[in-house]
Amino acid sequence: MAVDPTARARDLFEEAGAIRTGGHFVYTSGRHGSAYVNKDAVYPDTRRISELCGLLAGAVAGFRPEIVCGPAVAGIIVAQWTAHHLGVPAVYADKVDSGLVLARGYDRLVSGRRVAVVEDVVTTGGSLARTVAAVEAAGGTTVVAAALVNRGGVSADDVSAPSLVSLLALDFESVAAAECELCAAGVPIDTGLGKAKRGS
Repeated sequence: MAVDPTARARDLFEEAGAIRTGGHFVYTSGRHGSAYVNKDAVYPDTRRISELCGLLAGAVAGFRPEIVCGPAVAGIIVAQWTAHHLGVPAVYADKVDSGLVLARGYDRLVSGRRVAVVEDVVTTGGSLARTVAAVEAAGGTTVVAAALVNRGGVSADDVSAPSLVSLLALDFESVAAAECELCAAGVPIDTGLGKAKRGS
């Protein structure tokens, strides 16, 4: 029986306790919500992240990528494992000021090649869009953008890619801090996850 990639991906995230609901979280953007995808719960188990990226490799294989690129930091892990399953090289884009750039000779590896740009969890699409821009600046051609989880309703147009695929699409509502009903109700913010954990 064929494996349903979406169902299996959800199982893997849930096995890791990575999908949290019924809480009060502050996202990287500063917005608040009651649900959170804790990607860091997935990474320590190499079997689990390998299987997830194997599913992602299956989702992008039809685009015939010749190399996989992810944004630093966590996108490096997704790029490495996805490329491993595709049997192609992996590179990553370094953070420079407010953007990303292909350094370390990776620009030469990407130049003239078909590239799959990958990320773990997409909320606004900003990291994917900056990685796509870095790939294009290095002379590569982004053939697909992909994520383990799209939790922001992000589209291909949002990240300037011809296609965007994800294993899971989760609809988690978020609101500005000033409009947060959880704050108004005095529900404590979870300081173990998200932006609150980093104290910023």
